[in-house]
Amino acid sequence: MDFIEKMRLRTMDVTLSINNYKLLRYRFFKWRYELGFSYKLMLAFSFACLTGLLAQVRLYLPWSPVPLTGQTFAVVLGAVVLGKWWGGISQSLYLGVGLLGMPWFAGFHAGFSYLLGPTGGYLIGFIIASFFLGYFMDEYVKSRRYLTMFALMLVANFGIVFGLGLLGLYGWVFFTTGTAVDLWTLLMMGLIPFLVGDIVKIAVAAGVAGAITPKHAYGHELDAST
Repeated sequence: MDFIEKMRLRTMDVTLSINNYKLLRYRFFKWRYELGFSYKLMLAFSFACLTGLLAQVRLYLPWSPVPLTGQTFAVVLGAVVLGKWWGGISQSLYLGVGLLGMPWFAGFHAGFSYLLGPTGGYLIGFIIASFFLGYFMDEYVKSRRYLTMFALMLVANFGIVFGLGLLGLYGWVFFTTGTAVDLWTLLMMGLIPFLVGDIVKIAVAAGVAGAITPKHAYGHELDAST
């Protein structure tokens, strides 16, 4: 067998592997899309557990009551995998079960008092951001491309999660100290220290999401040759 023939066969093998991979990820998402209610609920709860686990990967800064955690990764990836409703339901489960006593908020905290603390706004933001991202992932196939997905995740994280988080943090500071914090101090407490870390997490999450999401609508059947 000459060199050209070997290269041709190798190219065919690579092409077949790529097509099988595309077919596999399409079938996984089609399977997820067609799951029954109880199975979707179990899948959503599993991402709630992942959020709770990554909440314990935390680092507190001396000047801020808001810790750096790994939750962003679970929130954005869960929205992509679970879709426009169940991503948000997953984060609703995370918040709701935590409020009822499951100690899986950052630092193994739980209870309604945590929602009234400095990070309560971020938790509510997780839910809305998940619905936002999941909607785009399900409704617009082009949003599954890396750059588009990265941009949407940035909007969801810094526009929704941090937007609500900063509002909640401002209210917490005001009610606990009786004074209104200025904008720069608020940003230093609840946004600026998290910029680089969250951008890195979002870049990784967008890469993973781009690799596992099909680039066809769920109603469009694939075969190994497409």
